[in-house]
Amino acid sequence: MQLPPDDPRLRPIHLRRELLRAGHTDRSLARALARGELDRPRRGAYVDGATWRAMSAEERYAVVCRAAYRQANTDVVLSHASALPFAVAPLWGLDLGMVHLTRDDGLSGRKERGIQRHCGKLLPGDVIESHDLRVMAPTRTALEVTMLGRTEAALVVVNHFLHHGDTDLDALRSRYDLSMDHWPNSLATDLVLRLANPLVESVAETRTDYFCFARGLPRPVPQFEIRDGGVVVARLDFAFPELGFWIEFDGRVKYEQHLRPGESPADVVMREKRREEMVRELTGWRCLRITWADLASPDDLERRIRRMMASIAQERARRQGPTSAAS
Repeated sequence: MQLPPDDPRLRPIHLRRELLRAGHTDRSLARALARGELDRPRRGAYVDGATWRAMSAEERYAVVCRAAYRQANTDVVLSHASALPFAVAPLWGLDLGMVHLTRDDGLSGRKERGIQRHCGKLLPGDVIESHDLRVMAPTRTALEVTMLGRTEAALVVVNHFLHHGDTDLDALRSRYDLSMDHWPNSLATDLVLRLANPLVESVAETRTDYFCFARGLPRPVPQFEIRDGGVVVARLDFAFPELGFWIEFDGRVKYEQHLRPGESPADVVMREKRREEMVRELTGWRCLRITWADLASPDDLERRIRRMMASIAQERARRQGPTSAAS
């Protein structure tokens, strides 16, 4: 998946040397900056001021990456987290203050203000062309991100690429074994690949799944199908079939995605409530709804889940008590 050509992240970037050749002076550029006509994502690189001010942090990061790429004095490839915007992949939990460029001349990497230059052997298929940029392909990008330090953030990226069919676990493992298993900070890669699951659809779902792993909770079954007479009538974000409950992640994006023509968010909420009641009737399970705020308070969330598990276990024991005594 690539950015559409009219995406604001692809708006023109003008380097200082280009603007000077076009008739600008440093003084005229300073005036344009002061008036807000231009903005400067990096020293020596200029963009339209109004467009820049309207961008999100993730969109600005993409522009900074493009500027650094254009300013490089040698052939480089946008890599690691800096390849993600151009694959329309999530940047959650990653450092947006650092641009990652990989040299393809075999020389060693180095770090400078706001830029990490990497070195690493490039194999056929590692690099793709995207909007006049040389960018690491999804398989290599996913592996590189696992070496940036945060397992949870890396798992978000890997699951995204897996779910969208941009790579698969066999391709990831094969490329890792070819030459990347001895790279710095690669110890986390094996864990990420063991946790990765193409059925996990979103940042929120990946974070929920990782939360269960990190807290020593049972691992849920993602996208669990509920059937009525052989017909699939619902898919649950995460189910714990043996424990008798499921987890649904409630977020604004989820409800916006389920809006039908002419509906309001309240209509979606009511439809979701009816869906939950149907699942309860078919399974006898309980539902635990969580939000982004719950993930930000992991201790509280763990207590909620463990309370539900204990409550269900107690209820089952009470139901089985008379039967066991009679026998």
